[in-house]
Amino acid sequence: DVYKRQTQDPDESVKWYRLAAEQGNADAQWSLGSMYSTGIGVIKDFKKSVDWYRLAAEQGYAKAQFELAQMYREGKGVTQHYKEAIKWYRLAAEQGYAEAQYDLAQMYMGKGGVTEDYKEAAKWYRLAAEQGNADAQSSLGSMYKNGYGVTQNSKDAEKWYRLAAEQGHVHSQYRLAQMYRRGDGIAQDFKESAKWYRKAAEQGNGRAQANLGTMYGNGLGVTQDDKEAEKWFRFAAEQGHSEAQYNPVSYTH
Repeated sequence: DVYKRQTQDPDESVKWYRLAAEQGNADAQWSLGSMYSTGIGVIKDFKKSVDWYRLAAEQGYAKAQFELAQMYREGKGVTQHYKEAIKWYRLAAEQGYAEAQYDLAQMYMGKGGVTEDYKEAAKWYRLAAEQGNADAQSSLGSMYKNGYGVTQNSKDAEKWYRLAAEQGHVHSQYRLAQMYRRGDGIAQDFKESAKWYRKAAEQGNGRAQANLGTMYGNGLGVTQDDKEAEKWFRFAAEQGHSEAQYNPVSYTH
């Protein structure tokens, strides 16, 4: 397939993608849609992007179905239409496309003009999470923690938070630290809590920075160290966590 040749010249890429796309090649249609969406090699044009995505999507090309759903959800190149977004997300999700599964779950969580359905959201989060999607793993962890769409289960919450946290998902790192610190349905473990606060703090999470400061200030899971505590409180305060600045030892948010 000529259109797949690698080139550093976007104009040349557009030429070959267009030739293949006009012959009905779905991958080329999707690629051309992406170029119009980003403005690489062509003048950015969301309407043309939608046209090419649609041609590929109608051939069952999951990546194009996902991108077309995004366009409908955001109202780019088309009138915003949540039902159309859900239609295309579902078609991609049913083919096992993890990003579509995650976004479909988000829609059912009330983030896209559709009636909330936590059970349906949990179903799609799980399918994406089982493919290793960190956002879905984190969200599924929260579903288990709060009992949304599933039976509340702290151990399952910890399991999914950990899988996401191990991929560097900062929200999950913070939530996991909180669970270990509080003994929230799992055995309390200050050392494990400090470990995950640190990972989130090093990614710039202000609440994790403030809580890590508290851990150092009180010697919880780490050797007590006022200088380290002050350092992390300062980082947190610089991000607007004034509670850390004024009441560091008791900061627990």
